[in-house]
Amino acid sequence: MTILIFIVSLIAAMAIGMPIAFALLMASMALMISLDLFNAQILAQNLINGANSYPLLAVPFFLLAGELMNVGGLSRRIVDIAMCLIGHIRGGLGYVAIIAAVILASLSGSAIADTAALAAVLLPMMRKAGYDENRACGLIAAGGIIAPIIPPSIGFIIFGVAGGVSITRLFMAGIVPGILMGLGLFIAWWILSRKENVQPGVKPSREKVVRTLGAGFWALMLPVIIIGGLRFGIFTPTEAGVVAAVYSLFISVAIYRSVGWAELKYCFIAAAKTTSIVMFMVSAAMVISWLITVAELPDQIIDLLEPFMDNPTLLLCVILLLVLVIGMAMDFVPIILILTPVLMPVIRAAEIDPVYFGVMFIMATSIGLITPPVGTVLNTVAGVGKVKMDGVIIGVLPFILTLVIVMLMLILFPQLVLAPARWFS
Repeated sequence: MTILIFIVSLIAAMAIGMPIAFALLMASMALMISLDLFNAQILAQNLINGANSYPLLAVPFFLLAGELMNVGGLSRRIVDIAMCLIGHIRGGLGYVAIIAAVILASLSGSAIADTAALAAVLLPMMRKAGYDENRACGLIAAGGIIAPIIPPSIGFIIFGVAGGVSITRLFMAGIVPGILMGLGLFIAWWILSRKENVQPGVKPSREKVVRTLGAGFWALMLPVIIIGGLRFGIFTPTEAGVVAAVYSLFISVAIYRSVGWAELKYCFIAAAKTTSIVMFMVSAAMVISWLITVAELPDQIIDLLEPFMDNPTLLLCVILLLVLVIGMAMDFVPIILILTPVLMPVIRAAEIDPVYFGVMFIMATSIGLITPPVGTVLNTVAGVGKVKMDGVIIGVLPFILTLVIVMLMLILFPQLVLAPARWFS
């Protein structure tokens, strides 16, 4: 009965257009009333405690770093490097989009920010070169969702806080799966680009390649600093956010000199707005998380999934399929905040590695960013590129299939996640 009250109240609140954070609070109050526990002071106390988390300090700093990288020209220089290296081969701009997406993923951790940057730079170039517009949009969107998998990942930070899982281990475990997602898109684009009637570009001179690599050197050093610092224990994920923000600020202002006071003001305001939205949702989710524990909802979920508990692989497939379906109707952060407290007791009861599950869960949730009808990243590409949404949906379908195949491969061969994670950690 409590499961039904939770689901119905949450869906009803969202159905009338209530923002996710307020919908979570409404579901919390409905649960409290049903359990005869309603107390405004408890509600307020849990709401405040939800945001009172040291690891969550990484969120505003990584968001600020992402804004500074886009405004400061770091993203553009990453694209220029990829263009010089492989932009001249057949289907080259598509490969440039994938490589740039992987590198940008290791800089900001925000799928929307990375996708917007790639679409703004590459889509006009691909359109001018004669590439199929819808397919190009689909590729850029699919590349953009690598950002939540490769560290630093805001999704991993939120999952780690909500599920009580080591954020550092999540970061390290996401490196190889993110690269495999990029390789999967490489193969898919190689197959699809053979149908493109596009002439290869002109191979740049050695001098231009050297000059471009030199210009982008400082941008390429950021992922090395972040991953190296985490790998050798020099700083925590929260401190890594501060390092990323300060480094991006220094490079943008002192080295590239592309950020003035007006741009700096815009970056801080944009990061603050996004942070306030995320933190309010996290706070509301912590209220519902406490109530989920009090109402013993995880025990009821375990009872429902009892037929699958003896087969961890089948259980994981069922859970990730559920996440993919929910991802078609709900955004990235709310899925993490709502499902993590419910699913983590199930995962621990089935003796599935929480870090491994975290990577798979975030991957499935990320795919939801490019599945219609919601598809936040699809909307970003369509908006930036001024392309009709139905065309983008058609263009992204082959890449969704590719990413699902990669996810299935990681389910069947979990050591592809666990072995590198142990080495990096």
